[in-house]
Amino acid sequence: MRIDSFLERSAALFPDKVALVCGERRLTYGEIEDQANRLAHAMIAAGIQRWDRLAIYLENSPEAVVSIFAALKARGIFLAINPSTKADKLAFILNNCRAKALITDRARLGEAEAALPQTPHLESVWAAGVEEDSIGAKRILSLTACLDGGERPGRPREESIDVDPAALIYTSGSTGKPKGVLVTHLNMWTAAEAITTCLKNRADDVILSALPIAFNYGLYQVLMAFKIGGRIVLERSFRYPFAVVERLIQEEATGLPLVPTMASILLQMDLSKYRFPALRYITNTAAALHARHIEGLRKAFPGAEIFSMYGLTECKRVCCLPPDQITVRPNSVGKALSNTEAYIVNEAGERARPGETGELVARGSHVMSCYWEMPEETDRVLKPGPFPGEKVLYTGDLFRMDEEGNLYFVGRKDDIIKTRGEKVSPREVEDVLYGLEGIADAVVVGVPDEVLGEAIKAVVSLRPGAQLTARDVLRHCARRLEDFMVPKYVEFRESLPVTATGKISRRMVAGGRPA
Repeated sequence: MRIDSFLERSAALFPDKVALVCGERRLTYGEIEDQANRLAHAMIAAGIQRWDRLAIYLENSPEAVVSIFAALKARGIFLAINPSTKADKLAFILNNCRAKALITDRARLGEAEAALPQTPHLESVWAAGVEEDSIGAKRILSLTACLDGGERPGRPREESIDVDPAALIYTSGSTGKPKGVLVTHLNMWTAAEAITTCLKNRADDVILSALPIAFNYGLYQVLMAFKIGGRIVLERSFRYPFAVVERLIQEEATGLPLVPTMASILLQMDLSKYRFPALRYITNTAAALHARHIEGLRKAFPGAEIFSMYGLTECKRVCCLPPDQITVRPNSVGKALSNTEAYIVNEAGERARPGETGELVARGSHVMSCYWEMPEETDRVLKPGPFPGEKVLYTGDLFRMDEEGNLYFVGRKDDIIKTRGEKVSPREVEDVLYGLEGIADAVVVGVPDEVLGEAIKAVVSLRPGAQLTARDVLRHCARRLEDFMVPKYVEFRESLPVTATGKISRRMVAGGRPA
């Protein structure tokens, strides 16, 4: 149950099969296995030891994928850092986990150069696209030369076991400094096994991902593709959606992972002239799809099944709604995945009844080990479970469950708006807003109000050509919501701010000016 065995097994079965496409580059499983082995041996020669942290500061690229597997082969713990991260935050992350090596490229050397003098624990730096050099006292090694070496060494003799840590996945959450989520090989293997089983993945699948590898959702697209012996087509970003659509057709992609903001962009495009005969499934996580998005995706991609999922970095994925249920219960994110138990705890600390809202709790081998060196934060979310000695994950998200065990996302506990003495889920108001023709994206936040405690504010962006006023929005909401749930303010923006993972940032919207 080692994650690096995903590559090794597929390389043994399909050495000449194209495993990775990125831009004009196409690498086979055999080539990636050889490069990962070369880099792993170079890491060990540079002093990397078991459980040392190795930071990968690269955009979506073959070098990033090879570096992940090389770090695992060297029995290290990898962390993928968003390539847009600036020097101060980069230095914080490197110091927080006391990273021993950094893997980057020419484009990011400027930010790295500013961060490296502040990183006393860092010993080795590999950079793609550069000759050997130095930054201060730190020697820069050529990653390109290492990967292109003529020798074909086998994998390192020493291997990890499944309870060994494999990755640190940094997440900022809604506030504060980034937290490192420490996950083991077993955690990651369990999640990948459950998801590929749910999606019925197979070796002829071609997964196109425009999600950053530094994002948990994007990282697992690579891991799952290598697990099944499929092909991963990596896009640098979703900045040029028409180019992504054309690549989807060219590569005959069978799988397309999305987040809601990507779905919204696609549905504002004219896709009527395109056909996607190979596309078998679309997945969504990060935030729940709204019913209008689901309806639009089904029309745009009629041959694809849509899997609506829910997950979080601390356990990767919790549940999935089968495609045959998406019309029956479009607002649900389904039932717990295989080898996972999910239940809801109410405010009294008891298991909630069907229909009762409470905090979602997850049990399973995919639940993280801890937050890196944050015992108090860890204890806040990993609490004693129903059986002696076990810990379960309190997700911080409010859900309800129906009589059949289907889960429905209500909202983040911290996002609930308290107005007129009532509790309002932003998600419920947003669902109504998305039902108004002309609205492209919407987010609801609470703003201070002397009378109400908090007033509800809707911040929306419009589809091209749409003509809506605040009165139109309020009238639409008043027809469909209880009076205390109707927004007091409506603000129009050209676009809504998103996080690095593509989710609409409620925190950034809330920090904006009131209408």
